[in-house]
Amino acid sequence: MDHKTNTTLLFSLLFFITYLITIATSKDLCNQNDKNTLLKIKKSLNNPYHLASWHPETDCCSWYCLECGDATVNHRVISLTIFAGQISGQLPPEVGDLPYLQSLMFHRITNITGQIPSTITKLKYLRSLRLSWLNLSGPVPEFLSQLMNLEYLSLSFNQLSGSIPSSLALLPKLSYVDLSRNKLTGTIPESFGSFPAELAYLILSHNQLSGSIPKSLGNLDFNRIDFSRNKFTGDASMLFGANKTTFSIDLSRNIFQFDLSRVVLHESLGVLDLNHNGITGSIPVQWTEYSLQILNVSYNRLCGPIPTGGSLQRFDSYTYFHNKCLCGAPLDSSCK
Repeated sequence: MDHKTNTTLLFSLLFFITYLITIATSKDLCNQNDKNTLLKIKKSLNNPYHLASWHPETDCCSWYCLECGDATVNHRVISLTIFAGQISGQLPPEVGDLPYLQSLMFHRITNITGQIPSTITKLKYLRSLRLSWLNLSGPVPEFLSQLMNLEYLSLSFNQLSGSIPSSLALLPKLSYVDLSRNKLTGTIPESFGSFPAELAYLILSHNQLSGSIPKSLGNLDFNRIDFSRNKFTGDASMLFGANKTTFSIDLSRNIFQFDLSRVVLHESLGVLDLNHNGITGSIPVQWTEYSLQILNVSYNRLCGPIPTGGSLQRFDSYTYFHNKCLCGAPLDSSCK
């Protein structure tokens, strides 16, 4: 053989050895307990094609839908994300046997039924829990308050019923709560006004919640509030204020009654939807100073002229129509 051929063979041999070492090393990354648990989860979900990469002879850290941590956590599984697959069954209780899990998501799998398993409480490092667009039933469990590192909670688009557990307010790091599109009843717990963390997102829309808004919620400075399409009554003006930095407030399609004339907005507010309520008063002149991107006050009991000189005329008549005696552009009715 000539020198060129020998060099080629040598490089080929080195590449093959490197490949074998890589495979051997990668197999060592996956914790065997985690692998066994994941295979049980796959079996519990009837071995769906969506999890075809979950093969016992390969490194579980390379499997689809999950992520392993680095060497500081010994490459344990830290994230499990199962999304939009042709999967049926119930949430596998074995998810609680992934002790280093920080993020757990089952999303857009409408054939997932049953209740939220209590084994989730074993996930002491869990920061994000998203079980949305499934077909879960039963209550929002009280035991979620044991997840002391939880920051993000979304149980939206399910069939959950019963009341909202007040114990959620015990979670010291929780800043995002989305319980929308369920069948929840009862009131917003008074305890929700005393979250230890800054509760930036509270989304409770499309439920059957009722009663008045706890005054204690006025102590919080949300980024987004959505209470739309419920049966809330009474005063919600405590959610507004010159010192609030809230960007989006949606209170539409409830039975709220308060005087809009006294509502002061912060310049950061970009979205305000109050349609289909029983709100009285007039639109404050000061609102012309704000740069609202979306506004809807239709189907209320407002009176008086729509203030001019600002941006309120940018919106079409659908923003203002069906009020008691609101007048002025862009409405056809002129003010006398």
